[in-house]
Amino acid sequence: MIKFNSLNIGLGILLFIVIVAILAPFLNLHDPLKMNISLRFAPLGTDNHLLGTDNLGRDLLSRFIWGARPSIIIGLVPVVVGIIISTILGSIAGYMRGWPESIIMRGLDVILALPPVFLAITIAAILGAGLKNMLFALTFILIPPMTRVVYQEILRIKNLLFIDSAKTTGAGTTRIIVRHILPNSISTLLAYGASVAALGIVLGAGLSFIGLGIQPPDPDWGQTINGGRSALLKAPHVALLPGLGIFVLSFSFNLIADGLRDINAPTKMERIF
Repeated sequence: MIKFNSLNIGLGILLFIVIVAILAPFLNLHDPLKMNISLRFAPLGTDNHLLGTDNLGRDLLSRFIWGARPSIIIGLVPVVVGIIISTILGSIAGYMRGWPESIIMRGLDVILALPPVFLAITIAAILGAGLKNMLFALTFILIPPMTRVVYQEILRIKNLLFIDSAKTTGAGTTRIIVRHILPNSISTLLAYGASVAALGIVLGAGLSFIGLGIQPPDPDWGQTINGGRSALLKAPHVALLPGLGIFVLSFSFNLIADGLRDINAPTKMERIF
């Protein structure tokens, strides 16, 4: 029997959004790029346009579903890449200590001293608008805090008794990190990664809103909100629907993060072998 805890609910919502986004080409939808100026800001329930149209007369349902794709990518890719890089950096700094720790952690402290939103906007503005540059900017600002999480977990674990036992058996540094330390710290990093994925989705939508993310005419939730802000009184659904999508998608990642924290909350059994 499935338990309806926050982890399962979050995964269910995320899986539903991912499936709908993947099936977008196979659904009987309007062309998300086709414009009809005579139907600008059509209301909900308009014939052949269930959710109405945007500021250029494009079908909102089609752009809403297609717009979920970049939002999912923005939520997942920076976190996955960030976990890989931060695991390597945090492991080196936390286990080796000495000058590698000083170089890595002091360098990351400089980045952490800068406001993340300002840093993301600056990087995107320098590199130029577009999905790839936005993914790079978001990954760059996520690596320092995720590295610090790995670093703190390794400092906590490396002095435990089972690590000393592994050392007495002749296990090398690489084996101890890969076989003993990382399996006991990755769950914490995954929980943190899920929470920052929600932040990444909101930041990505914000970059698209100000013109530094996904570029027209490609469908994107942040871009759609920008197009609908001029008609908030006349057609509030144009901005509210993609805003609701951003909220639900980011909320699903927060539920997943809470569920992973609940799993880690009980007394953790450290791996010995």
